[in-house]
Amino acid sequence: MSQKDEGLAPVLKGLSDREVIARRTAGQGNHVPFQSSRPYSLIFKENLFTFINAAFFTISLVMFLLGRIGDGVLVVVVIFGGVIINIYQEIWAKRKLDEIALLYRPKATVIRDGEERQVDPSEIVLGDILLLHPGDQIVVDGSIVGDGRIEVDESLLTGESDSIPKVADDPVYSGSFCVSGTACYEAEKVGTTTVAYQLMSGARAFRQILTPVQREINVVIRVFLLIACFLWILVGISFLSRSYSLNDVVQRSAVIAGLVPAGLLLAITLAYGLGAVRMIGQNVLIQQANAVESLSNVEVLCLDKTGTLTTNQIELQEVYPIGMSEADLRSLLGIYAASTKAGNKTSEALSNACPGIVHEPISEVPFSSARKWSALVFNHAGLGTGEEEIENVSEQEIEEFKIQNSKFKIPSPGTYVLGAPEILLSGEFMTPEMLHYIEEGTHQGLRVVLFAYSPEVRSLNQENAPPILPKSLKPLGILRFSDQLRPEAHETLAGFAKAGIELKIISGDNPKTVAALAKQAGLGSEITVVSGQELALMDQAQFDQTALSSTVFGRITPEQKAELVRSLRRQGRYVAMTGDGVNDVLSLKQANLAIAMESGSKATRGVADIVLLKDSFGALPHTFLEGQRIRNGIQDVMKLFLIRTFCVTLLIFATAIVTDSFPLQNKHSAIVALIGVGFPTMFIPIWAQPGAIPRRSMVRSMLHFVIPATLTLTLTALVVYLFYLVVAVLDLPPTMDPSQLDYGEPRSALVTILVMGQLLLLPFLKPPTKQWVGGEPLSGDWRYTIVALILLGVYFLIVAVPPFRHFFELTPLSPLGYLFIGLIALEWCFILRAVWRGRFLDHFLGIDLG
Repeated sequence: MSQKDEGLAPVLKGLSDREVIARRTAGQGNHVPFQSSRPYSLIFKENLFTFINAAFFTISLVMFLLGRIGDGVLVVVVIFGGVIINIYQEIWAKRKLDEIALLYRPKATVIRDGEERQVDPSEIVLGDILLLHPGDQIVVDGSIVGDGRIEVDESLLTGESDSIPKVADDPVYSGSFCVSGTACYEAEKVGTTTVAYQLMSGARAFRQILTPVQREINVVIRVFLLIACFLWILVGISFLSRSYSLNDVVQRSAVIAGLVPAGLLLAITLAYGLGAVRMIGQNVLIQQANAVESLSNVEVLCLDKTGTLTTNQIELQEVYPIGMSEADLRSLLGIYAASTKAGNKTSEALSNACPGIVHEPISEVPFSSARKWSALVFNHAGLGTGEEEIENVSEQEIEEFKIQNSKFKIPSPGTYVLGAPEILLSGEFMTPEMLHYIEEGTHQGLRVVLFAYSPEVRSLNQENAPPILPKSLKPLGILRFSDQLRPEAHETLAGFAKAGIELKIISGDNPKTVAALAKQAGLGSEITVVSGQELALMDQAQFDQTALSSTVFGRITPEQKAELVRSLRRQGRYVAMTGDGVNDVLSLKQANLAIAMESGSKATRGVADIVLLKDSFGALPHTFLEGQRIRNGIQDVMKLFLIRTFCVTLLIFATAIVTDSFPLQNKHSAIVALIGVGFPTMFIPIWAQPGAIPRRSMVRSMLHFVIPATLTLTLTALVVYLFYLVVAVLDLPPTMDPSQLDYGEPRSALVTILVMGQLLLLPFLKPPTKQWVGGEPLSGDWRYTIVALILLGVYFLIVAVPPFRHFFELTPLSPLGYLFIGLIALEWCFILRAVWRGRFLDHFLGIDLG
């Protein structure tokens, strides 16, 4: 047991190992099924039993019954092949999530046989004594035992953000966590009887949260599903009213089913998975599925200075004694640091620089980010824990105590407070020399703390109320602490600027200290600084404006930090928040994207969407760029899917109106989908590049590219189809019935122009040269063009090899025919480029679609 906890649990021996075994055998353990992700059964159910899969399955079954084995196999391979890949990817993700959840599952500290032990929560039994430190999660229900005092955040259970003080006999509940102080509690409810388990038992352990892009994609898929249902109804009516064969109806139904871009979600899922794998390589752990997309939307990043911008390796640089010698001041500081039970980084730095012995305080107020101070109350000579015990201490014992500790200054009875100078004393009670010393330290980026004393000997803690500062505090000394900037801080801030992300640095330290460190990190000299005291005096409108315009915020309470994040979100900003301490939990929960350090508190990691492994703060800019890359890749994939789907849909309507025919067979639709969209979208998420993303709906941002390409390609394809259809009609012998017209060449020509058009969109999507710039800016990336050429070669290989050609039911055209269609495709490229460059659609609609 650590020295800090000796005052808490000398009488709390806890259970023995034999008692633990007996209670676990009696079924009094905390064993609850641990489920951090969807079960395998649910993954299979949600991927297999969908409406669109049922439609495809029915179509393939009918095709098998009609003897069209090739068509049936193609439907099964294309659709269910994608389902199998999706199931595999989700099972892989589930296993990763389970490993991550197990790795970061909160540990518990139990006292057994008078010793502290770190155990998994499942090993806790009824009656165990558990020890809590700041940041520790409460894992079972119980009551506080012993003399400790803590403040607990129960917001995950109640929704209320106020910290609640807990002393002996007060109840604590699993799912909450310790904000400040140290105490022990006894496990009174474990397993399924805890409050947290009962609250969650009605909800799924895994909740699939759809991201904004996924919601848009779902809308697109449902729209096309409605269109498909409408067309299926029309096909059914035509079957009843006309002399179409069942084979024709099934063929048309299969083509219509292919209009629903079922592969779009697969491509996006794989893009997310690829991004998560890349980020793990950068020591960035994705804990929530929507975090990948959230990264691409981030406009404002709020940084907590301590532990994020700095290393949180605090050192005492120097002390400024007031009214005493430096040796006496250091002696008192050493005693203060040694005697506090609720240690933190500041008390650790004091202990390292100023050794001291433990004096048992009669009362302690642990440090809180909301208060900005901590305090210890000592009685006579630091002996005993109460006035009744002092009466039993003889003068001889006191003298012996003083002799044994003669090298240390014995603290006088009273209250010793350590905290922010402006909180403990107003400027009128400080000399000009003290104010200058404080000002000088803050400008150097040092943390400046005041050590003060009051002769009052009483508990500062109040029941159901925050602790209050004693009156008439007398300054004893001013302390300066240094906190080193992270080595990668300068480069990291430059990376944020490159990613187009605005920074807000929020800290509980003096705003001038924070501003000085920010300038040292390269944030720039023209930064606006504001303090928590100034924010507290503002109305809502002023607060919101200050949140937008200011860069550095100092002496901020956890509640103010959370309100700053809420204010930025109310004003339309997409906000990410980084933090490592318990004081950051409130603001992390308010942010669109919560980022925690691995070395941070358990509570912080628990609410985070992303955890930076090894505290890899320098990986953050790369992480945001990776998010932009993923979203840009998804956007490119959606463009190709939408153009292909819109184009085939319009062709179905157009050919029905103009020619009373159906343009494609099932296998024709499949080869256009595979070569024109399917294979290219395997490479796009891998090769996508980061870059600024329009702050608007993804679908609307793509209209500038999608609508001109769809309309012009549809018209071009319709003209080619009609040309070959007219030729086929003219070649029809006079004695032959027009109903016996062979649609082989017209449909093969239509497939060819659609494949060429889809592949020619790739260099337009990522223009390798200025000649291809129209709908998208110059990228200089030749890989997309090379893939287009390779896939075009694959298509002509299919046409040239009889078994492949027969499988896809393609009729070979003459070399001049393919050359003719190729020239038309190139002419279409020039027309499409002119439409994009002239922004005809934007002018016609009267809005900017770019």
